[in-house]
Amino acid sequence: MTTTVPHPRPKELRDFYEDPSVPVASGAPRSLRQARMLAAALGTARGQTVLDVGCGDGSAAETARPLLAGHRIVGVDWSQDALKRARTRLSYAVRGELTGGGLPFRSASADAVLFSEVIEHLVDPDAALDEIRRVLRPGGHLMLSTPNLAAWYNRGLLLAGVQPVFSEVSLRGIHGRPGTEVVGHLRLYTARALREFVAASGFEVVRLAGAPFHGVPRPLRPLDRLACSRPSLASILLLHAQKT
Repeated sequence: MTTTVPHPRPKELRDFYEDPSVPVASGAPRSLRQARMLAAALGTARGQTVLDVGCGDGSAAETARPLLAGHRIVGVDWSQDALKRARTRLSYAVRGELTGGGLPFRSASADAVLFSEVIEHLVDPDAALDEIRRVLRPGGHLMLSTPNLAAWYNRGLLLAGVQPVFSEVSLRGIHGRPGTEVVGHLRLYTARALREFVAASGFEVVRLAGAPFHGVPRPLRPLDRLACSRPSLASILLLHAQKT
């Protein structure tokens, strides 16, 4: 008689993101640029509510806080481990998710949503933007950032037959691309695709900018900063849109 040993089940996505070793911060340069865009959008008014959806460890909101003085920043994440760390940096951090039960906020109750390096991790980004649109007031601001599939170095890597940076084929290891960390990216966008996707979700795109990536090797960082002047080539895409 032959005994078959069950093959271990693949790690569930939720288990993956609850792992404390999975990075939940994406670097201060991106956070600062995004915060400056949001501060300019909010103008001189004070007391507005900013939701940092997918706040991770709260480091992005902490970086943005000096530029958003007078506003209420609320961190939102479904990872209990991330929230535990976020609460050391933010006065308000609550559990919520973009699918299933949705965000724990009334419709049209937020003035702005920070959505930083989250959309590339989602199975259903359409439902996520629907939920963000629900909680934003009319004219409310969406500040979204995500890695750029068509970053300047990815174009060269593809020509050489190498898997682009930011793209992943496994949750268990790095295969065929530069880098050492598995971070769980499921979807990637070019500048054009991101614009079209956000506009199709009921937002008016106001501005698209670029930001550098903290993981670029030091000798190449001046080139990476230079590429920010052309968002379609930049490492990170920063998009500002308003609810229509």
